[in-house]
Amino acid sequence: MTLVPKIDGERLLGRLDAFARIGSTPAGGVNRQAFSVEDRAARRLLAELALGRGFQVFQDGMANLFIRRWGLDAAQPPLLIGSHLDSQPTGGRFDGALGTLSAFEALEALEDARAQTLMSIEVVAWSNEEGSRFAPGVMGSMAFTGADISAWNSIIGSDGAPLSEEIEATIAALPEAKLRPIGMPISGYIELHIEQGPSLEKERTSIGVVTAVQGTRWLEVSIQGSAGHAGTTGLAYRRDPMVAAVAAMHSLQATIMPHDTSARLTVGRIAAKPGSINAIPQTVTFTVDLRHPRPERLDAMEAELRRVCAAEAKAQNCMATISLSFDMPGAAFSPEMIETIEEAARRLDLRHKQMISGAFHDALFLARVAPAAMIFVPCRDGLSHNESEFVEPADAICGARVLLEATVMLARSRLKTNL
Repeated sequence: MTLVPKIDGERLLGRLDAFARIGSTPAGGVNRQAFSVEDRAARRLLAELALGRGFQVFQDGMANLFIRRWGLDAAQPPLLIGSHLDSQPTGGRFDGALGTLSAFEALEALEDARAQTLMSIEVVAWSNEEGSRFAPGVMGSMAFTGADISAWNSIIGSDGAPLSEEIEATIAALPEAKLRPIGMPISGYIELHIEQGPSLEKERTSIGVVTAVQGTRWLEVSIQGSAGHAGTTGLAYRRDPMVAAVAAMHSLQATIMPHDTSARLTVGRIAAKPGSINAIPQTVTFTVDLRHPRPERLDAMEAELRRVCAAEAKAQNCMATISLSFDMPGAAFSPEMIETIEEAARRLDLRHKQMISGAFHDALFLARVAPAAMIFVPCRDGLSHNESEFVEPADAICGARVLLEATVMLARSRLKTNL
C-alpha cells in the first residue's frame, strides 16, 4: 500500500506551543532575540527533534541551522524549506516559527510515509532575521547568498554584546550539528510565513501566493532653519524648519500612495532641535521609509521626495539635506515556483490569491541565487511584531499542507514511495 505524505495538524500545533514557551512573555508573546540564550534553546529543541527522527543536522559560520533528509542522489543540490526562529523583543509566536516548524512537519510527513526522493530536502532556520538585537536583520540569508560580512565583526548588540562572540557561543552550544561553510548550491527555496497584514483575513482567503518582495529605501531628511523666540519672532523673520517639514510630509502623503497602490511611504521618526516648547527649531529631522516592487518606481519616488523637500525648505528660507541610509532592492519570485504553489492550493481546494510582500524576508535573498517563492497565511487583524499576533489553527495547518504539497510537486519526477 502506498502512503501519501500528510501533515499531522495536532503535532504541528503542539510544536508551535512548545516553541512559544521558549522566551515566552507574560502578555502571551515571545522574546527570543537572535543569538540569545532563548534562541539557542529553540535551536537545540529543533535539533533534538531532528536527530530523533534520524535526520542530519548542520550549522554554518553564521549559525544558520540546517536539517537534512537525505535523497537518493547526494550530489544533487537540496531543496530548502524554512524560515527563522528569532523574534522581536515583544514579538509573536508565529512570525518565523510557523514557517520553520511547518517545514519540519513537512519533512516528518515524508518520513512518516517512508517517501524517498532523489533530491535531498533541508529545513533551514535562518539566523537573525529580525535584526532587533543586532542590526542589520536577515543576516543569515544575506551571508548564505554571498554578502560581504567582514564589516559585521565589529557590530555591538543593543545589550552591549559583541556579535562575533555571540555567534561563536551559539555555534558552540550545539556541538551535535556538523559545521559546514557558509553558502552552497540549492535547487530552490520555499518559505511559509504569516502575512503580517490584514488582506487575507479580510478577504477570507486561506493562502497568499507571493510573487515578489518590495524594494525598500530609508532616507533621512534634515531641514535646517534658524532658532528663534516663539513669542517675539514675527512671520516675516522666521526660518522655520518645522513648517517646511510638515508641508513636505503632507505633500508626499497626498501624492505618493494615492497615485500608486503598490507604493508605500512612511514617516517613522521626527526630531526637533533644540526641542524647546517656546522656541522655533533650529533643525527638524525625519525619516522616510519608501517601498515598491519596481526599482524604477522607487527611483521616481525618491526623486519626488528630494524635489518636494527641497522646494518646501526653500519656501521657508531653510535648507534641506537628504541622505540615503538603507537600500534593499526587491525581488520577483520564480514563475515556476509561483505556479507550483498555486497548483498546490488548487489541489487542496484552498482559496488563494497572488500578492506582493510589503515586508522583506529571507526569501528575498534566496531568490537571487535560486528559484524561490513564499506562501502567506492570514493573521488576526494583520498584527505582527506584536505579542497579540495570532494565526487560527486551521490556517496554520492549511499553510503547512500547501508547503508539503508544493515540496512534493517540485520533486514529482524524482519522488518515490518505498513501502
